[in-house]
Amino acid sequence: MLYRKFGKTNEEVSALGFGCMRFPVIDGKSDQIDEKEAIKQIRYAIDNGVNYIDTAYPYHEGMSEIVTGKALKDGYREKVFLATKLPSWLIKSREDMDKYLNEQLEKLGTDYIDFYLVHTLTKNLWSSLKEHDIFDFLDTIVKDGRVKHVGFSFHDELPLFKEIVDSYDWEFCQIQYNFMDQNYQAGKEGLKYASNKGLGVVIMEPLRGGSLARNIPDDIKAVWDKADVKRSPAEWGLRFLWDQPEVSVVLSGMNDMNHIDENIKTASDTCENSLTEKEKELIDEVKNIYLNRMVVNCTDCKYCMPCPAGVNIPRNFEILNGSSMYNDVEHFKWMYNNFVGRKEKAFNCVECGKCEEACPQHIHIIDNLKKVTDLFE
Repeated sequence: MLYRKFGKTNEEVSALGFGCMRFPVIDGKSDQIDEKEAIKQIRYAIDNGVNYIDTAYPYHEGMSEIVTGKALKDGYREKVFLATKLPSWLIKSREDMDKYLNEQLEKLGTDYIDFYLVHTLTKNLWSSLKEHDIFDFLDTIVKDGRVKHVGFSFHDELPLFKEIVDSYDWEFCQIQYNFMDQNYQAGKEGLKYASNKGLGVVIMEPLRGGSLARNIPDDIKAVWDKADVKRSPAEWGLRFLWDQPEVSVVLSGMNDMNHIDENIKTASDTCENSLTEKEKELIDEVKNIYLNRMVVNCTDCKYCMPCPAGVNIPRNFEILNGSSMYNDVEHFKWMYNNFVGRKEKAFNCVECGKCEEACPQHIHIIDNLKKVTDLFE
């Protein structure tokens, strides 16, 4: 396993982190984790060099932290850096922050967290947290020893990301980033911005929820096959990230021993700046093929918003495009049902036409919203 300096913390973290959001479950029920198998997998990863374990309050409907705590018994807690996250959306007062952290410490069976993140920051959540004295909370938990290092995870646009980075003496952050998402949310510019400020950067969704590693279309396979060194799609996705010196840790929600072995092997021989120019060109070629599979040429400019009927037009199109680009209707139907609010769904369109008048790309928005409804409803 290769290790990297984690920003200004000066800690040495494994290039591969174990994400505890996708444990093996029983009967497909998220809150019924197969504890024996999950504990076996976490400990196997730790025994093979992984020292960054990432969980959060809502994962597996609140059960992830409990199972993670069990996995870190018998001496394993001392071998790792443990990360978990403040449930930002539940915070209604300054007192709530302490309440949830103390609950998490109990669930994890530990008296301190190595890396504590303010979870899933968006514009509205950030505004609310500031009103409830988030900075005082962060200062306090480091001072009293419950937390060693503080950071945040992010799910909004680049200008807000920079604002948050500059608002506090953060030590690290977590962003969604992969070769398809270089201009999404914080993106590559945000990655470099945070790194230049001395923050360690944790990468989530390195394979876009697995979309870059499964159901690979034949034209994508043909490009990967042109490489001098043959690699799996998952390995290509991870090597793209570890090639970049600004990346500290790449999280993988591993729940299959074969995947754990493959990812550990890749993390053990992938250094910074190790991709050749030819290999970078192949990655760009694959990216362009995926982009050409888009159904709707939506640039997420939001000129169509707000919709009078409440439809989140860009979000609906993002999921429609994903199902086509990654040849995976079932996964994106799950995303549609779980991450698009009922009032934001495509079927609420009243066909007023205001969005089409405002769209600079001249997209037939009404017809494409009908495609979303036909496919996912």
